[in-house]
Amino acid sequence: MTALEAPPTKTNRLVLTAPLSGLVVPIETVPDPVFAQKMVGDGVSIDPTSQVLLAPCDGDIVQIHSASHAVTVKTTEGIEILMHIGLDTVALKGEGFTARVKVGDRVKSGDTLIEFDADYVALHARSLLTQIVVTNSDRVAQFKPTSGMVNAARDTILELVLVGETTESVQESGSTVTSEAIVIPNPVGLHARPAAVLAQLAKKYQSAIRLHRGSDSANVRSVVAIMGLEIGRGETVTLAATGADAEAAIAELSTALHDGLGEEGAVPVTAAASIAQAEISAPAPRPKSDDPNMILGVAASPGVAVGNTYRQRRQEIRVEETADSPQVERRKLDRAIDQAALEIESLRAKVHGQGDPSKAAIFAAHQELLADPELMDMASSAIDQGKSAAFAWQQTYTAQADTLARLKSELLAQRANDLRDVGDRVLRILTGVKAEALVLPAESILLAEDLTPSDMANLDPARVVGFATVAGGATSHVAILARSMGIPAIAGIEPRILDFADGTPVILDGTKGRVRLNASVDELEATQDRITRQKARQAEDLEHAFEPAITQDGRQIEVVANIGSQKDAEASLKVGGEGVGLLRTEFVFMEASSAPTEDEQEVIYSSILRVLGDRPMIIRTLDVGGDKPLPYLPMAHEENPFLGERGIRLGFDRPELMRTQFRAILRASTAGKARVMFPMIARMEELEMAKAVMEEERQKLGVPPIEIGIMVEVPAAAVSAERFAEQVDFFSIGTNDLTQYTLAMDRGHPKLAPYVDALNPSVLRMIDLTVRGADKHGKWVGVCGGMAGDPQAVPILLGLGVKELSVSVPVIPAVKAQVRGLTLAQCQDLAQQALNLDSAAQVRDLVPLEEA
Repeated sequence: MTALEAPPTKTNRLVLTAPLSGLVVPIETVPDPVFAQKMVGDGVSIDPTSQVLLAPCDGDIVQIHSASHAVTVKTTEGIEILMHIGLDTVALKGEGFTARVKVGDRVKSGDTLIEFDADYVALHARSLLTQIVVTNSDRVAQFKPTSGMVNAARDTILELVLVGETTESVQESGSTVTSEAIVIPNPVGLHARPAAVLAQLAKKYQSAIRLHRGSDSANVRSVVAIMGLEIGRGETVTLAATGADAEAAIAELSTALHDGLGEEGAVPVTAAASIAQAEISAPAPRPKSDDPNMILGVAASPGVAVGNTYRQRRQEIRVEETADSPQVERRKLDRAIDQAALEIESLRAKVHGQGDPSKAAIFAAHQELLADPELMDMASSAIDQGKSAAFAWQQTYTAQADTLARLKSELLAQRANDLRDVGDRVLRILTGVKAEALVLPAESILLAEDLTPSDMANLDPARVVGFATVAGGATSHVAILARSMGIPAIAGIEPRILDFADGTPVILDGTKGRVRLNASVDELEATQDRITRQKARQAEDLEHAFEPAITQDGRQIEVVANIGSQKDAEASLKVGGEGVGLLRTEFVFMEASSAPTEDEQEVIYSSILRVLGDRPMIIRTLDVGGDKPLPYLPMAHEENPFLGERGIRLGFDRPELMRTQFRAILRASTAGKARVMFPMIARMEELEMAKAVMEEERQKLGVPPIEIGIMVEVPAAAVSAERFAEQVDFFSIGTNDLTQYTLAMDRGHPKLAPYVDALNPSVLRMIDLTVRGADKHGKWVGVCGGMAGDPQAVPILLGLGVKELSVSVPVIPAVKAQVRGLTLAQCQDLAQQALNLDSAAQVRDLVPLEEA
């Protein structure tokens, strides 16, 4: 017997009853190496058919995760039984789970521990397999699992032959070695899987080893103790070991912790252990001009404005720290959150009504933030400690926003502003403080440390001609709203701009990202003249908007609208729109609390068709997926949703949604000139399957055939265009997605976005392939992506043979006017030159913006 072994003192038995009904599965077959290799402990797994986790024996609740997916019961014999519902369920952050016990509760065999929504968990997690393991398996001499189907609270699932008390042979004398600070890189912190790996590594050493986070600590040999700390991603910990092998233990365990304990998605982060380290990892300095009269920033929304500065002062809200009744304070917070949700919904509707409904999704994201369970958990915890609802909420959202702001991902850091916006709204409701109305003089250039989406929704474009913020970036929600409102804007500008007195005359160039101070009278007048000429040209374009878009040598181009609602369709007709080239039906689904019925969809589609009269409308079938999910349509997590179940692929997976929408479109088609278009087609089989479903439903309804086309947005469709053209009536090129897929660059990536340019010659060659393939079968090609409204792209698209341009409503008059100033021969020459260039910049040089 070695020194590390402890002799058994007595033997007894412990019988565990099934905590769930279902099929018993050997733990070794679970598709997770940490459980299968028994790093957490020995036991069994159940593939459940019930949705309530019950206690398998009498005991005390010693651990329950904040995500409510895992709970540990400790028996009077000291056996710790961990029950872990599903695989990768910690990432659900409690969604779909309801804990019915808390740490410290005494439970009897068969008592309810956790209720869960099996359908939701199955769709969002890797597996529903539920593990029942003994985390201190060294206390068990023999495991006797059952097999087959079991019934919850009735059948035995596992019989344990126990050994008596054992003494852990660890050395607590000798020198103590402490690690450097370690930042936890695991995507959802130290949950069961990484905790088990750490505990397993620790068992190799004789030294006593503890994991410290602030004043809290845990024995690293105990999976339950580590999980009990609930250490999240980005938190800083240290390890301390005492004993003869302490140095070796710290060396291995700290490296393993730093690297993520082998978990997928863990990106190691080095803690700033010294000033030198902090400085070397500091971000690059902001752009700074040597000219004292030129202040630089990041171009956020194009356009030029002349006006006088006005600085926004952020409203300060004072709160009381303590309160007497946690129950009363929790009710206050609940009511404030409910009220904030109503206000945000009102804002979302307001923004939707003002223009592109996609911008309303920003406020839908705010509603998601408001429902974040982690925010509620943290605030509730502070309330339980005697804090007022206002103080607890303020501390919670500011701390979370500060954490987001420190992240290296620019995109995530900018979401901190959204969280502050939501947090401020709830805080004002809690304190009864009214938001101060921003009353601005005419021709104001608004300056601010930062603005929120709520600020933007309440700005008066008639008085604010431009704005600049010290914080934020080109991908922020504020920048997106500024572009949709047509307000020139700069983000990330030099902080010294906030030192200028209100009323300072400036020139703001949102296209180039700079503000000019102390401009001469001549410069101010020249800039104002340029703005006046631009407005005059816009007015002239609008005056001729109802004239057809015919080139000077006789080629007519159809200029139609991208829309998301009947209101958009009505607006397009007022500015010369000749139809609809893209009805984004996802907005019909996104604005509903549940999947819209066939009748509801038919009313929407037919209403728009009647508004258009004899003008055509292309209805794109539902185009959602993991990158833009529906709240009532659960989807499994995808590592890369842009390459996952999007568009038509989702339709095949949810045939009830597809068939319902197809029937609604077919029924509505008799109200006007309807065409249908399938998104995300990459394979011929997909087109054939979609057409077959459409034809089945058409024959059932007995309506006339409808023209069918496909979106060309993946390279596979472009290179096979000639084959696809045999099966469709038209193509519509979605240049936004086609560009990102051709260049393998996420168009929303904060660093790569500047290079995702549809005028890249590689993308132009894809468009050329599509048009040539269509021409061979006499089919026409349109473009419905952002490229269709780009003045530098329009001549090249015409030269490549595109017959239809589908653009956002406001630019219809300008695009039609531009077409009327071109000749097809000139465009064809430009297109051929562009196809033989090497970069988007070179292509843009062919069509200088000033001459476009």
